[in-house]
Amino acid sequence: MPSSAGKPPADSTAAQLDAIAAELYALPPEEFTEARNARAATADRAIAASVKALRKPTASAWAVDLLARDGQLAEALQLAGALREAQDDLDAAELGRLSRQRRQLVAALATQAVGLARDRGVAVSPAARADVEKTINAAVMDAAAAAAVMTGRLVRPLEASGFDAVDVSDAVGGSMPGVPDAPAPTRDDLAERRARKAAERALREAERAAGEADRQLAGIEAKLDKSRERGDLLRERLEDLRSELARLEADAEKADRETARLEDEQKDAAAKARSATRDAERARESLK
Repeated sequence: MPSSAGKPPADSTAAQLDAIAAELYALPPEEFTEARNARAATADRAIAASVKALRKPTASAWAVDLLARDGQLAEALQLAGALREAQDDLDAAELGRLSRQRRQLVAALATQAVGLARDRGVAVSPAARADVEKTINAAVMDAAAAAAVMTGRLVRPLEASGFDAVDVSDAVGGSMPGVPDAPAPTRDDLAERRARKAAERALREAERAAGEADRQLAGIEAKLDKSRERGDLLRERLEDLRSELARLEADAEKADRETARLEDEQKDAAAKARSATRDAERARESLK
């Protein structure tokens, strides 16, 4: 049996290669090839060939690597878990909300990645920016893609296509981290989660309906207060008008009595005038 004395364990070799790859992929892409060749020349014989085989990253992959090393992908990967749970639960409303949040977050992270690259003196073309967005979106949608991105050693962009697994083959310089299999939810677990989601939706709907009912009640009570106030004002006005009417009726009766008295006086005066006129005519006749 051949001796393995002096030969580093396989996992140690992979760790060394990954450490060297992480250093190299932190460099701007135009510096990568020269630095890689120099590092391969001084590396242990066990990994020298592997170092030499490391591929230069594309501009989009390097920008995503910057974002991963900067620690700004944690929120996106938290969203990834929530998205997968919503898919498992078949919660369309929650899935729609998370999908909108995902698109906004992916676009914002892509802008940050391009900004980090620009700060390092590397311009990212519009086409490369599109690849940055696709890669971040793939990391959100797929656990294996997320693991590849989080190494900070990505060499090519990734893309999620429908519900198929993202192709991460040859996407990482160095070793590809394993993705632990998540335990498949049991029927009881799914039923419990769906029941909880249904109860939460029912609670939200009940709270919304209660809030709407409270708003309607407040509006009606406000209108009722105004109506009562108007009724009180109208009743006060009506009392004033009744008092005024009674006064006017009394004045009218008084005016009627005065009119009757004056009419009687007018009749007497008219009779006296007629009598005086006749007396005056007889007096004139006697003078002729």
